[in-house]
Amino acid sequence: MGNARALVKRRKSIRNIRKITRTMELIATSRFKKAMDRAAEAASYTQKINEIVSDLSQSDLTFSHPLLLQPEETKNVTLLILTSNRGLCGGYNGGILRLVNARLRELRAEGKNVTVEVSGKRGISAMKFEGNPVHKTFTQFEDKPSFEEVNEIANRYLADFTGGETHRLEVAYQSFQSAARQKPVIETILPFGDLSTDSQESSGVDYEFLPSPEEILEEIVPAAFRARFFKCFLDAAVGEQIARMIAMKSATENADDMIRDISMKYNRARQTQITSELSEIIGGAAALE
Repeated sequence: MGNARALVKRRKSIRNIRKITRTMELIATSRFKKAMDRAAEAASYTQKINEIVSDLSQSDLTFSHPLLLQPEETKNVTLLILTSNRGLCGGYNGGILRLVNARLRELRAEGKNVTVEVSGKRGISAMKFEGNPVHKTFTQFEDKPSFEEVNEIANRYLADFTGGETHRLEVAYQSFQSAARQKPVIETILPFGDLSTDSQESSGVDYEFLPSPEEILEEIVPAAFRARFFKCFLDAAVGEQIARMIAMKSATENADDMIRDISMKYNRARQTQITSELSEIIGGAAALE
């Protein structure tokens, strides 16, 4: 009887956990759909503005924007790491951090001065555990990063790059390619010429500049960088919700399997108990005859 009671308690505990994981799965699914819509809308805009920047940078102009120029030396590198504030999202943070640790070893082996900045409590804790000094931390970004908050960081990076304090800006995050495919990447987004477009060929469009090419480039290149930088945060938000949705779905299915197994064990234990009680009753009745 004691074994049956223990199985009942365990099954009840697992059912309570299953309710939590199922609820978290549904919440992650809802947030994923909203985040994916934002990322998809930003992707088209980012791709088009990057194509324009690429065409302009390859055209026969007598000047170029500072963000498109490679620095004479690449000594100071800023690495921004985008992770989550919360756990229970499978290997989302682990994949990014493994890539980051390898990249940090590579940069330091090359003699670079690396400045690490981290978004997300999980990344902050990991860098602290690894003993890597962190220059700045951010914990305000969740599944809905706002352009205004991200733009503040982008403006600081622009000022540091044009002022020569930073020679290269790299961002480590989970790149969103489709609902079934995401992967951790480290991308160089400053100087902007490294990521001006996903295509290596020019679109062949002839542009007429009004009022002047200088004024247009002065506006469109920083805007393209801000859009590309903001998309990194949107991709990270989508990747986190997908990872959490998959992890919670797996946990719910595992709970279902455990409940099924415990129910079978309980039924066997109960059957054994009933058989034993019947044997005692029959034995007692036979003794009275």
